[in-house]
Amino acid sequence: MLEKKFYNKSILVTGGTGSFGKHFVSNILKYHSKIKKLIVLSRDELKQFEMSKIYSMERFPKIRYLIGDIREKDRLHRALENVDIVIHAAALKQVPAAEYNPFEYIKTNVVGAQNLIEASLDNNVENFIALSTDKAVSPINLYGATKLCADKLFIAANNITGKRKIKFSIVRYGNVTGSRGSVIPFFKSLNKSKFLPITHKDMTRFNISLDDAYKLVNFAIKHHQGGEIFVPKCPSYKIIDLAKSIYPDKKLKFVGVREGEKIHEDLVSSAESLRTFQNKNYYVVLQNHHHQTIKYYKKLNFKPVVNNFTYSSGKNIDFLTRNELKKILKTFE
Repeated sequence: MLEKKFYNKSILVTGGTGSFGKHFVSNILKYHSKIKKLIVLSRDELKQFEMSKIYSMERFPKIRYLIGDIREKDRLHRALENVDIVIHAAALKQVPAAEYNPFEYIKTNVVGAQNLIEASLDNNVENFIALSTDKAVSPINLYGATKLCADKLFIAANNITGKRKIKFSIVRYGNVTGSRGSVIPFFKSLNKSKFLPITHKDMTRFNISLDDAYKLVNFAIKHHQGGEIFVPKCPSYKIIDLAKSIYPDKKLKFVGVREGEKIHEDLVSSAESLRTFQNKNYYVVLQNHHHQTIKYYKKLNFKPVVNNFTYSSGKNIDFLTRNELKKILKTFE
């Protein structure tokens, strides 16, 4: 079924040189050879050059590399010509940098989202999947607030599609194992330090692999009706356990919670519970109680969650043990 979704389709990935973008491109080239075109759109020419050495146009004639910024609407209009599927992974993501450079984050994460919506509508894109974050749920920092605004824009875009086929939906997940700028490479960079800085003894985070993030996006492409937020069921870990899994003998130094940082993250809020359904692997947050949409997901064995349900990294029923974390870490050695 998914092969049919990609058959003879042109796919564009914003932020295509990032951790998820590269993994998505790798899997599409490996498993979906009958696509028409795969376009990598990003701002960094060096990262594109490095990526093109692995996925060259000579070896993979269907791939294209486009330099461009989602802040530039004109560039998006040209880049999205004849594109069928958009995977939106581009964003500014660092929490401290957002607090210090708020205008820049709004220009990329919010205005950039609006630019993509308008360019996608004008170019008759069919499927649009945006990547979001747990920090967009009840946000306390600017990064999370910009992603919440972007999510609202993507959901509302379904109201202005007219007779177009396009559907806008969102996937929302937490920390990606070992991704650029995440806690694992940060801790590993401190191999010469006498201690590891820990912000809070109780801090927890969700964990998802790049493979599972890819599967989530594919599930969304295959099933989305427009306006949903797809959330994976994934394990949590304690930051202390992660630190001790990397360097068992190093001392821990508690440095305090940073501005805009939560002790626990949420992937589904209690306010969303009235519109949230679950099956074995995923939650789906619906934006309205449209009868046909609910009927569709019930056929996929999705059932309503209980009222006031929350999906929190601190209250998760699935926590990674230190031994499990050590096994995950071995894949990054």
